[in-house]
Amino acid sequence: MHFWLAWPLSLLAALVPVTAHDREVPAGRQADFAAAAREFGVPQSVLLGVAYLGSRWDTHAGRPSTAGGYGPMHLVDAVPAGAPTPGDALGDARGDDARPMPPRPVHMLSPLSAAAKPPSTTLPEAGRLIGVAPARLRDDPAANIRAGAALLASYHATQSAGRSASSDPADWYDAVARFSGADDPAAARQFADEVFAVIRAGMRRRTDDGYLVSLDPVPGLRVPRAHREPYPEEDEDVVFPDSDDTAALYDPAEVTAASGRSSSAECPASLACEWMPAAHERFGKKGNKDYGNHDRLFKTRHVDYIVIHDTEGGYQGIPTMIRDPKYVSWHYTIRSRDGHVAQHVKTNDLAWHAGNWDVNTRSIGIEHEGYLAKGGAWYTEAMYRSSARLVRYLAAKHGVPLDRAHILGHDNVPGTTPKTVAGMHEDPGPYWDWAHYFELMGRPLRGARKGDSVMIRPSYDDNRPRFTGCVTTKAGKECPPHGASTVWLHTAPRENAPLVSDIGKHGDKASTYSVYDHAARASTGQRYAVAERRDDWTAIWYLGQKAWFRNPAGRPVAVPAKGPLATPLRAGTRVYGRAYPERSAYTKAAAQPLTPLQYRIGPGQTYTVGDTITGSHYSAGALSPSRHVTTTGTTRYHQIQLGHRIAFVMAKDVRLIS
Repeated sequence: MHFWLAWPLSLLAALVPVTAHDREVPAGRQADFAAAAREFGVPQSVLLGVAYLGSRWDTHAGRPSTAGGYGPMHLVDAVPAGAPTPGDALGDARGDDARPMPPRPVHMLSPLSAAAKPPSTTLPEAGRLIGVAPARLRDDPAANIRAGAALLASYHATQSAGRSASSDPADWYDAVARFSGADDPAAARQFADEVFAVIRAGMRRRTDDGYLVSLDPVPGLRVPRAHREPYPEEDEDVVFPDSDDTAALYDPAEVTAASGRSSSAECPASLACEWMPAAHERFGKKGNKDYGNHDRLFKTRHVDYIVIHDTEGGYQGIPTMIRDPKYVSWHYTIRSRDGHVAQHVKTNDLAWHAGNWDVNTRSIGIEHEGYLAKGGAWYTEAMYRSSARLVRYLAAKHGVPLDRAHILGHDNVPGTTPKTVAGMHEDPGPYWDWAHYFELMGRPLRGARKGDSVMIRPSYDDNRPRFTGCVTTKAGKECPPHGASTVWLHTAPRENAPLVSDIGKHGDKASTYSVYDHAARASTGQRYAVAERRDDWTAIWYLGQKAWFRNPAGRPVAVPAKGPLATPLRAGTRVYGRAYPERSAYTKAAAQPLTPLQYRIGPGQTYTVGDTITGSHYSAGALSPSRHVTTTGTTRYHQIQLGHRIAFVMAKDVRLIS
């Protein structure tokens, strides 16, 4: 059994505390699933499992998913308007001063590109089966569940040659696979496998509109034998390094099986993946030395980070975009509806995705179909599970520790120079469920019994901070209430105190509550040094200042944590967005400037350390990798959690506290 997916129901239940509020909310959603299952002869576990993969049982207030799906059953109506524009499309994805990307207009590709088919619709058919208009299925969760159950039953009837509905969940495997809407049989099987994994483990969760829904575990449920290969139901355990380890142990069989598959994609054997290669060619008129859209390497690359992005659009235009040499690149894209994975760049090659050349040279970038500002609407469970499986495999293969100092959001990548700080990207945003993501990877974000630092760890479903900038209403641009992974940081221990300031993001202007503004936020899994405690409030060191957040003992949003810390030796200590070597180290390539960011830190302040590295620079100013040059110096850097983003300090400028 996949140990990182099979969380016991009792443990998951413990993550959702039952409060007086819970007891007051009627169990309507659970009753809706039960009634629909009885009416159409669908095993309740199957109906709940399918809905969980598509929506985590949420309604999203009638808003469509990236794929055009609605309601708890994620019934797809039509492809939403809007073309995909992965975050780096609006900026310099290389982040290389020596070779900046020339400004180009954003590609306005049709989301129904000829390179990809639109998602198949299910909502109209489901509505016809129960005689309900499509509009009602978008807004009425109970009707949506009934229609989804009817659709599942119709698929089962077709594939069982009209025999009466089976009460054995295993007999519904083909119907579940078809419900995914995936054209690729392997992707459809993967969706069904994940549904069965949820059913085996059980699940309990509070929905976005306040209902507690439970799926009792069915531990003996097996994938039908005919569907077990080539995606085995069971993997061997993989042991990951702690934050300060330098190498990972992994199951050689899983990696060997993946590398030996007919597909060129680098994926675990248990994950259906597609090889969709990015362009690597010259472009322009004769004599033009520019090329795209990634760099190929002739020697083994060291990987320190895996960077999580969202596409800010639908999957349909991705094939055309990734094959354009004038565009940007990233290593993988994951589709929201069914968790399908496409790889574009080999992990040993260098994609242009993070907007910071140093981070690009040491990272793997993964795009996820979704929107930052849509309230977590449709970062689907299918996508989370495929991504967790992929990251777990990549971390083992490349020796990347599974912690928030190395599994970064694009919003955690630092600017390269003071000029670029304000324009760095914000995806995947506050609605990405980091705690759930790490649970799926088998490395839950736990703290320590005692420690001089804290790990931000609010309950995602219960933590519903105020955000603006999602939708325009009569009341303004307030975002609908929704679970989130971040906490607001104030200048003093009170709710009405101003938010802390970020001179790099806003200059002398105040921080805002915009969903796009990370200037005064700390995110789940990030570790910070404690500066002070006062009543229900905790202060952390953040961008050279004390930043306060409410952290009551009875309902904490942070937990004690341990790990190395660094304190500056002198006032005005500089921080950097890149760990580049000293000028004297460059003998075969042009020297890169050691440009500090606009932030300064000083004695009395303390910052958590996520890694320690030696400065290096990779020069890739030519199409041929034989002309690339690596420069390694002697300057040592500590990676610190400066604010919402990481940064680097020279080891000589700080004192390390173990």
